Amino acid sequence: MTADPSAAFPDLIRLIGDARQNALRKVNEELIMLYYHVGEYISRESAAHGYGDAYVDEIARFIAAQYPDLKGFTRRGLYRMRQFYETYKDDEIVSTLLTQLSWSNHIKLLARAKTPEERHFYIHLCIKEHYTARELDRQLESSYYERAMLSAKALAPVPVEKHVKEQFLDNYVLDFLNLPRQYSETDFRKGITQNLKDFLLEIGRGFTFIGEEYRVQVGGGDFYIDLLFYHRDLQCLVAFELKIGAFKPEYVGKMNFYLEALDREYRKEHENPSVGIILCADKDDEIVEFAMSRSLSPVLVAEYTAKLPDKKLLQQKLHELTRLAEQEL
Repeated sequence: MTADPSAAFPDLIRLIGDARQNALRKVNEELIMLYYHVGEYISRESAAHGYGDAYVDEIARFIAAQYPDLKGFTRRGLYRMRQFYETYKDDEIVSTLLTQLSWSNHIKLLARAKTPEERHFYIHLCIKEHYTARELDRQLESSYYERAMLSAKALAPVPVEKHVKEQFLDNYVLDFLNLPRQYSETDFRKGITQNLKDFLLEIGRGFTFIGEEYRVQVGGGDFYIDLLFYHRDLQCLVAFELKIGAFKPEYVGKMNFYLEALDREYRKEHENPSVGIILCADKDDEIVEFAMSRSLSPVLVAEYTAKLPDKKLLQQKLHELTRLAEQEL
């Protein structure tokens, strides 16, 4: 008998774990539907009889008296339930997805997502990435929606296929690094590896970290890739080259060299061609376009910022790009 019981009965552990997860998922589904129907009741009755705030107060007192152990049915909670129902009652796009999010995540979206498009985006993102409330709050704070929409409108370099480009942003927010005022590229790399969980939240959970300063051998020389990841959805290696200054055209040649080395010596037969991300503090889009115009490798150039972006500025930029696109159509 092994000293580790979980190693002796792996199938049994898996069955119990799956059952627990299914039970928690079912409880969450029932809870979300309860809140939805309570919100529907309050909304319908208030509209039919012209009830005001006193009506919600009366319901809150009734539930507190009848079900003293029932949490969340305060005056504030009941208003949130009504808002939840009224927000999604006619929204067929996500109506079947609502029970896949926790109530905590729904509360954050009701408070901070201002348009149906933004809510749809975060609902799908929460489901895909299995966000906790804290993780969703961070993405809302960092204007992830606006950055993703701006990235989608940016043209991809010719060798980069659309489904590859869609997995990456043009701008990453690395506010969690707590870098000093003056820092080196080594500090930058170490900051990322020491805060890898937060970095993976920013770039996406499809990534698996392989290593920093990853050594590749070409001829008689050793060369080092700043960060190397594997992307499960794209099924390819992803090399990150970190630069603390502005983008320079010569960075593309270096990245092409790394990708060629990875594809020749390290990529497995079933894997797709490797992708390179040059992460810079600043980039001029025209210079990037010229530098990438003759590149044959899937290389992307992205900016990073070490502080939270100005959400209003991003929204204005997104509105302007949307307006220009509509004019062209």
